[in-house]
Amino acid sequence: MQQNEVKEIRNLLEAVKYPGSSQNIVALDMVQYIRTEGDKVSFRLVFQRKEDPFAASLKKKCETVILENTSYKNVAIEMVYMQDLERPFSLEKVKNVVAVSSGKGGVGKSTVSANLAVALAMQGYKVGLVDADIFGPSIPKMFGCEDERPYMTEVEGKEYIVPVEKYGVKLLSIGFFVDSDSATVWRGPMASNALKQMVEQGYWEELDYMLIDLPPGTSDIHLTLVQTVALTGAIVVSTPQQVALADAVKGINMFESPGIAVPVLGLVENMAWFTPAELPENRYYIFGKEGAKQLAEERGLRLLGQIPVVQSICDSGDSGKPVALNVNSVIGQAFAELAIRVSETVDAQQEIARRVRVSKK
Repeated sequence: MQQNEVKEIRNLLEAVKYPGSSQNIVALDMVQYIRTEGDKVSFRLVFQRKEDPFAASLKKKCETVILENTSYKNVAIEMVYMQDLERPFSLEKVKNVVAVSSGKGGVGKSTVSANLAVALAMQGYKVGLVDADIFGPSIPKMFGCEDERPYMTEVEGKEYIVPVEKYGVKLLSIGFFVDSDSATVWRGPMASNALKQMVEQGYWEELDYMLIDLPPGTSDIHLTLVQTVALTGAIVVSTPQQVALADAVKGINMFESPGIAVPVLGLVENMAWFTPAELPENRYYIFGKEGAKQLAEERGLRLLGQIPVVQSICDSGDSGKPVALNVNSVIGQAFAELAIRVSETVDAQQEIARRVRVSKK
């Protein structure tokens, strides 16, 4: 059966590591569309960049490991580069796709994602937000639309999911499709496929920004994302605590690794200090002081924002009204400033990418 033969080839290719990385090319989702026919094996080898210095050597290693360990006589490898792949129809009008990530849970990544999306929308941008935290979707509650259900629409003979819209932000979350009281028990491939479906089959129309709220850590979902869509960049959220910063470093390293090569736009330091409502000028550094700021300086990254701890953040999230809606509050102003810095950094990143493209012509 071809299924068993494909599995055999995939298992063999797991021995091929991407140079400078602890992960193999299968784990990095670089191997796609394996086919066997007679004494021939064919598959696609996907690279993030055309100038990847290891492309030729990896192709040779793949050929060698198959020819030396199987009875196949012919190995046909199609070299594919992400920038050459056609964007899904749903993303043709999306200008920027930004992942919001964190090394560990509990640092307020989804809170930052939700409020950044609202702040960008309030500044006149067209914004979409994908809740990719498949196992713990919280965006529907934060936007007060847990009972909403997206519907399907047909466009050019294909069906697409129409996102829920709230506060000027288009939303898709697995939370719209599952019972909120039930645990989502899925294996990695199922979760990855759910993310791909929301991104590729969402009827997003024209967007200035699509934010993707990733699950904490590094997993198959992160690898699926970078292979599904060309990310403009990633934002890493952390608290000032050393334990959180250690995990943030892992997230930065993942995005900057050669096999992924996604620009890190900067860091957001959440829970930077506590300010009591009755003493708005006071700052209490209960989780440490400026840890993310120091990390940003060490890694040559921009500190995009420092978000204080105030009770209104929790209250607003629970009530389904993101705190960024209140632009006159201290916390609302913090998210407004974050949105400005993110848009400035994205514009700068796009200009760098444009100059690189021009220089190669």
